[in-house]
Amino acid sequence: MATDLFTTARERLDNAARYLDIEREVIEQLRYPKETLAATLLVRMDDGSRRAFKAWRCRYNDTRGPTKGGIRFHPAVNVDEVMTLAFWMTFKCAVVNLPFGGAKGGVAVDIKTLSRAELERLSRSYVEAFSRFIGPERDIPAPDMYTNGIVMAWMADEYSTITGHPSPAIITGKPVALGGSLGRDDATGRGGYYVLDHLKEGLGVSPKETRIVLQGFGNASFHCARLLHDDGYRIIGLSDSTSAVYDPDGMDPYAVMEHKNRTQRVAGAPTRGAARELDNAELLEAECDVLIPAAVENQITEANAANIKAPVILELANGPVTPAGDAILDENGVVVVPDILANSGGVTVSYFEWVQNKAGYYWPVEEVHSKLKAIMEPETRKIREVARDKAISMRTAAYVHALERIGDAVEARGTKAFFSQKN
Repeated sequence: MATDLFTTARERLDNAARYLDIEREVIEQLRYPKETLAATLLVRMDDGSRRAFKAWRCRYNDTRGPTKGGIRFHPAVNVDEVMTLAFWMTFKCAVVNLPFGGAKGGVAVDIKTLSRAELERLSRSYVEAFSRFIGPERDIPAPDMYTNGIVMAWMADEYSTITGHPSPAIITGKPVALGGSLGRDDATGRGGYYVLDHLKEGLGVSPKETRIVLQGFGNASFHCARLLHDDGYRIIGLSDSTSAVYDPDGMDPYAVMEHKNRTQRVAGAPTRGAARELDNAELLEAECDVLIPAAVENQITEANAANIKAPVILELANGPVTPAGDAILDENGVVVVPDILANSGGVTVSYFEWVQNKAGYYWPVEEVHSKLKAIMEPETRKIREVARDKAISMRTAAYVHALERIGDAVEARGTKAFFSQKN
């Protein structure tokens, strides 16, 4: 499945290129990552033994600036997944016009098997292995699946120890006390909320009348759900990795999160009516007006896309819909607001953190929110216009929009068309 993930990612590239008059060497440059490094992390465990963990870091493309991307700790992480995520980050940064290229990192580990001390040693070992690969002007990591602020704090500290001086700009997603940005904790969910809110009239959705289902209930999903709930949208379905709850009468995401924190499950959470417990697959096919996949990749495929009842999908997860699933959704008139736009709020506020670290000047949270909205709304509008003008899906329009920016940067250094001319 992981190899298919990278293959399908490149299909998005080829499809977008059909709608642009762009130099072929731009596409050729984007078909494979610039560099990928693999390492084995040997970590001393609490019982005195040493254990080996596979680890990777991929810098996909740095045409538009230093590469940027998270580090995930997950037992299923592999090199193809890391390359795919780095590919998506390249386009995501270009979509919102950040001066970054895309990167990603990962360690194949189940953190539930580690003590906190072992997790710290693993985190520091990762930086030790990749210290010459990353850097504030070269490649800036961030948190991803099963990594968080304290993991980033350990990593930033390890890098500073190796270089011999404080380097807060090496890592984003740090605790605020260590140079993190206010507003980073809810940035991904808030960005998705801003996108949906900006598109609401064109999509025919509105508070009080729109029913929303979110698959996945982690950080991004919770913050998106609470903002929508506060606006008056009705949240009728939520899930975690083990269970889902669905109630057409609605539910309070704050209460569901409190229940999840107490029980480690969304099942059994309080709702307004007679709730039904479903599994994740059933929740995707439930009746609603907006479906927000916020879990993992490849959730909507050719096997279930025809059963999706939501007329609008907002992708908070990376790659939740496969190309085959996309084709079916498009044929059925479902509007998909793509991941590289919908979940780009996280990397945007990570950029803000990097800027603040380099300047040594930090912004109040209201300024972070204002600057995020000022980026998300115009880029959303541009992508909607590209989709309308070229009669293409929003996903293809987002890739066209990003590819045009990357292409301009490549062509600015000279391509075949330039070098074949006579002086």
